[in-house]
Amino acid sequence: MDFSTILLNLSIFEIIVGAIFLISAIIQLTYYLLIFSRIAFYKGTTERVKEHQPVSVVISAHDEDYNLKENLPSILNQDYPDFEVVVVNHASTDDTRQILEDFQRDYSNLKIVTIEQDLNFFKGKKFPLSIGIKSAKNEILLLIDADCKPTSKKWIELMASHYTSKTEVVLGYGPYIKSKGLLNLIIRYDTFMIALQYFSFALMGLPYMGVGRNLSYRKSLFYKNKGFTSHYNISSGDDDLFIREVASPTNTKIEISQDSFMYSEAKSTFRNWFRQKQRHLSTSSSYILKFKILLGGFGISQLFFYLSLITLLFNNTLPIATLVIMIIVMATKFFIQKKATSKLGENQILLFSLIGDIIYIIVMSFVTILSLTRKRGDWK
Repeated sequence: MDFSTILLNLSIFEIIVGAIFLISAIIQLTYYLLIFSRIAFYKGTTERVKEHQPVSVVISAHDEDYNLKENLPSILNQDYPDFEVVVVNHASTDDTRQILEDFQRDYSNLKIVTIEQDLNFFKGKKFPLSIGIKSAKNEILLLIDADCKPTSKKWIELMASHYTSKTEVVLGYGPYIKSKGLLNLIIRYDTFMIALQYFSFALMGLPYMGVGRNLSYRKSLFYKNKGFTSHYNISSGDDDLFIREVASPTNTKIEISQDSFMYSEAKSTFRNWFRQKQRHLSTSSSYILKFKILLGGFGISQLFFYLSLITLLFNNTLPIATLVIMIIVMATKFFIQKKATSKLGENQILLFSLIGDIIYIIVMSFVTILSLTRKRGDWK
């Protein structure tokens, strides 16, 4: 029996599932070969400024005494000649004030800004960040969280070296520290996949987000955009909605040297991670239509690829053709991800992309549904 005869004998259900499988496979190949390959084969930029321009590092801290004690020295001891560190103590009730004052005795470049009460002008950390930016004396801003630690003393230098006269935004990478357990793998894989997308789209001339754990922009750009006022009512958005508003193909650079990475601890329970993802996903409804289609198309095609694949294999429908297409897609994906994980120092999650990708898709679908049905949380 030839292939055309086999096709004629398929039921309507099998034809529909087969068509979904083929279309989703083509979409997945398109994303990996035309978009994600950009970061996988990115060779870096030679256009770096040798002059050490003054920099202000801005950190918003709410009850972060432990994290500040552990991580702040690695920021204050950066190998860079001209920088200040502005820490906004946002209505903390722990020992944050005392720890900051102790550090200030030893580091003259540490500036403390204290907000005694949570005035709730902005939800989340947008208000303290705005206060910190206003208090910063330098034009180039580097923004991180209190639980972040750079991989080297060259972090500031690498991020700041992109600031030519045309540069206004620099996107960095903020991976999570490796630990035991499935949750840590999922979180690190999720972080990698998000970076794969926003770095690749930025290289295409379509920057739409960064991560607040490692992000830089000009102070004048912040004021020109009137800060976060266009989305002040959303708890998240200081790193994606804001960047979408101010970033352009000509003013945005990326920094992925491994000495520029900013590591932090991942959530230790699924419940806490779900809440974090719910906050992050709460901004997606505010994305413009173009990015809803681009990002949603990738996620939906992933889900339908696996659902249709399992259905076809379970029903033994065109098993050879199905397996050939699956191998092509999976091999392409593995090749691109291998190159990208090497660039982003995430080689340890490469095997998870083969055996755990379907788990990740299921978990993310569940989290997305929760984010659409539950009330938005605030930053605590």
